Amino acid sequence: MRLDYCISEVAPYINWIYFFHAWGTSNMPQQDKALLKAEAEERLQHYSDDYTTHALFLLLNAQGENDDIVVDDGRHIPCLRQQQAGSDYRCLADFVTPNYPQVGIFATTVDMGLETDFNSDPYEKMMMQLIADRLAEATAERLHEEVRKRYWGYAPDEQLSIPEMQAERWQGIRPAVGYPSLPDTSLNFILDGFLNMKQIGIRLTVSGAMKPHASVSGLMLAHPQAHYFSIGTIGEDQLADYAHRRGLPVEQMRKYLAGNL
Repeated sequence: MRLDYCISEVAPYINWIYFFHAWGTSNMPQQDKALLKAEAEERLQHYSDDYTTHALFLLLNAQGENDDIVVDDGRHIPCLRQQQAGSDYRCLADFVTPNYPQVGIFATTVDMGLETDFNSDPYEKMMMQLIADRLAEATAERLHEEVRKRYWGYAPDEQLSIPEMQAERWQGIRPAVGYPSLPDTSLNFILDGFLNMKQIGIRLTVSGAMKPHASVSGLMLAHPQAHYFSIGTIGEDQLADYAHRRGLPVEQMRKYLAGNL
């Protein structure tokens, strides 16, 4: 399913904490932060009719088998499991169970112009890139809300404010590719096989990174006990097993997972 949003529909979902973090404003006076936010909000309003954000979502019947999420059509979404002592030894596949036998996959992005139309002014380029990043994340937040309440519908009576959503008080999780529980960016090639991301303007680099940079992809899991975790360091045994499940050479996977070795 494809959904398109105008900026005014997703702007209320922006988490400004990460906007300020990207600017490195942790020690900036509150008054200066307010001025910076006002600048961004002025641009959001000014360009509201000029640019659009986009989302793809697919709900798949699936089951967890060891460290894989296995879709009913036989395709696998390989995951990684915590190996380090003292961890819970968790894997995202653990949360796809007979009682919750589905997984959502998604991608969100912005019009490429938000990243390319402001190159003549370095400050404006940086401002608009950071706004674009926040809009892609806000689109994922808006999409996830609609999925939970309507399309998947496992939480039809959910009544959360936007701050409560940003605090992740909803049931389930939305792990994004490249983040601690899904560190392998090349997993985007598998998600793209389901979603066909190019229909919303996303193209993948040789490593699986997305262009526009202001793009988000990942999974949606509904299990009430699902929670976020970090894979952390993995050993050579899991690297070899994961490479086998991905159908790729170990040395290629070593490049993709360098940060976890």
